Amino acid sequence: MSEYIVSARKYRPMTFDSVVGQSSLTTTLKNAVATGKLAHAYLFCGPRGVGKTTCARIFAKVINCLSPTATGDACGECESCKAFNEGRSLNIFELDAASNNGVEHIKALMEQTRIPPQTGKYKVFIIDEVHMLSAAAFNAFLKTLEEPPAHVIFILATTEKHKILPTIISRCQIYDFERMSVPGIINHLKHVADSEGITYEEQALNIIAEKADGGMRDALSIFDQAASFCQGNITYQKVIEDLNVLDAENYFKIIDLALENKVADVMTLLNGILSKGFDAGQMVNGLASHVRNVLMAQQPQTVQLIEASEAQQQRYAEQAKRCKPKFLYDALKILNQCDVSYRLSSNKRLLVELTLIQVAQITQEEAEAPGVGRRPCKRLKSLFKKIMGEMQSTVAAQVATTANTPSSNTAMPNTAAAHTAAVSSQQNSQETPLQSSRQVGGHASATSSITPAKPAEKPRIVSAPKVKLASLSGSFSSIMSGPARKKQEEQGISGEVANENERFTDDDLRREWLAMCNRMMQSKNFNALATRMHNVQLRITEYPNVEAVCENQILFADIQPIMPRIQVTMATYLHNGSITITPCVSTPKDTVQRLSPAAFKQKVMENHPDFASFYAEMQLELEM
Repeated sequence: MSEYIVSARKYRPMTFDSVVGQSSLTTTLKNAVATGKLAHAYLFCGPRGVGKTTCARIFAKVINCLSPTATGDACGECESCKAFNEGRSLNIFELDAASNNGVEHIKALMEQTRIPPQTGKYKVFIIDEVHMLSAAAFNAFLKTLEEPPAHVIFILATTEKHKILPTIISRCQIYDFERMSVPGIINHLKHVADSEGITYEEQALNIIAEKADGGMRDALSIFDQAASFCQGNITYQKVIEDLNVLDAENYFKIIDLALENKVADVMTLLNGILSKGFDAGQMVNGLASHVRNVLMAQQPQTVQLIEASEAQQQRYAEQAKRCKPKFLYDALKILNQCDVSYRLSSNKRLLVELTLIQVAQITQEEAEAPGVGRRPCKRLKSLFKKIMGEMQSTVAAQVATTANTPSSNTAMPNTAAAHTAAVSSQQNSQETPLQSSRQVGGHASATSSITPAKPAEKPRIVSAPKVKLASLSGSFSSIMSGPARKKQEEQGISGEVANENERFTDDDLRREWLAMCNRMMQSKNFNALATRMHNVQLRITEYPNVEAVCENQILFADIQPIMPRIQVTMATYLHNGSITITPCVSTPKDTVQRLSPAAFKQKVMENHPDFASFYAEMQLELEM
């Protein structure tokens, strides 16, 4: 039994013409040899397994050939070619920089450059994975690389060009190797399979080519693995079983089910995929690539962008006829968002399930009745309106009954009914956060939209359970927006409040202003403004006219648009419909200057002469 050699080594190209997928680079190198225009240093860079080292060896063989062909290839018959083929050439040196990356290795290599070749024209030094050299080794290599002897040529190969010093790159001719295309890999695998007497299915070779991710060496290694598993007959089912690749048929089924809005069937198919051990994130990525290919198949000029066999491209084209572009765009957007959020999600399966549900609902009609796993459309809003209407009518009746009882002027019991009445009355009256609730003694109280007969004296503040304002999380402008806000601003203060004329003091004014600011802070859109409004100074100019002194022009500009609502709120809680609040910007006389210790001492001495004499007689020290 002969020794087994893996396909990646057995079918390694020996001439430029046998190199796969790099025709432009090999043509350039062949022309350089044919014209004798050779550089002293070359840099081959690109992904793994695309032929960098192979091309470097072929190039080194050709430039030392004693009788090259007219096309720029080596003859293969001269002594130099025979020595290279047998691995005994003294003119070609290979250095693995991954394991020989020290400065001493580069110095030893530099010593070799001084010795001229015994046979052939050039000494060729191939340094693989050159980016692994240390900084000291790069610096030791610089001078020789810039001005090497006439008989020396350097060929550097790397997969990470960005790690090489710019001073090294500037001294080399750069050749960027491309990734292998899927059709190119498939054609080469067919050639290998025919040479080895292995039967195959083209769809199976397509799976191998996609798994290789543009690397021919990886493709040949996977090909050997699949050939061993399939025992000489490479089939599609055997390949996806051996490589643990999700069958593309699943992606076609998911899209077909999504077009029919069959959410339950999509969930069942997803469960079957996950139960086989496939990763949900890879499934989402595969589905996104599938949708992208279907989108490319919709136009004849973009079909060539699909890296798949002709039979597979035909299947994409058939499914593309049933899909609208908007469906594919929306599906790609949803799947891409899932891919972004997948790594940070704590419940990855739920995230994938929600994503597939959204994809399956893209084509669902808005007017369609809600069903299992489908979006509720517009019925959810009308349902909430109906429930809230019934709740508000019930609460209003309870509040009216409570107000007419003899004990209505006493404290309201701390019950769930009182809590519900407070929240419902806030929603029914569409108040702003300024009017929704007031903080008193660590508790929140609410004013019902249905006001009972006004008692003779001012109602006492009732202690009730603290009302959480989660239901009022909307913005200040969204709660008081549209016709309701416009109507209130045009009408001003309501008729009931306008008839009230209770007197208020500076303390009452300040207390209600701070309570209003605290209510505004419940809205995230007005949190910052409410915080700055705490610093507004209020003063009664001509009762009941109030002046709100803002500390700067910016705060004045922010308060000005909402001043009508502020005035309505303050009138409601101060029970005075005649109040007017006028904003203004503070002047220097409004600012209270803090006295320095010396100025304070001087002022005390001037205002209190007796204290000044006592201070001097006792030789006291006034500490601030």
